[in-house]
Amino acid sequence: MGARVTAVVGDIVHQPDCDAIVNAANPQLLAGGGVCGAIHRAAGPELEDYAVNLGPIDVGASVITPGFRLPNRWVIHVVGPRYFADPDPAALLAKAVRSVLALAEKHGATRVALPAISTGIYGYPLEEAGPIMVAAAKAMAPTLAHVEEVRFVLVHAGMLRWFDPT
Repeated sequence: MGARVTAVVGDIVHQPDCDAIVNAANPQLLAGGGVCGAIHRAAGPELEDYAVNLGPIDVGASVITPGFRLPNRWVIHVVGPRYFADPDPAALLAKAVRSVLALAEKHGATRVALPAISTGIYGYPLEEAGPIMVAAAKAMAPTLAHVEEVRFVLVHAGMLRWFDPT
């Protein structure tokens, strides 16, 4: 059957109907700023205590932790590419999305909420990142047996045009 790919405006830490939310993490899996900081604050200090033992991880790789104080069962931490530093950032960004979805599928998650990975401090332009992330999710969607929805959660409406799944 496969998963449907959607995009909404909202807050990644307020997706209670999702089994997993995705953290745009740093390689050491430390609490940071932006999406990462918001997720760590909402989950509580237990998240960092648990996550750091799983790092460091490579660009494009992901690991899963409990959601702790979040309404979500899991947090999937993925390291996106630094746009101006990593070689072939488009391939690495697509790899990051595939890695997240493979991990969600392995753990039986039915709904997964992803932020706009790498578009904050890592400098990835939205107009490039959105189509890459959507294409990677749509390409993998037919192969997913457990995941029913891949939801891109965006912080403002102006981002929707770059994450249009149609």
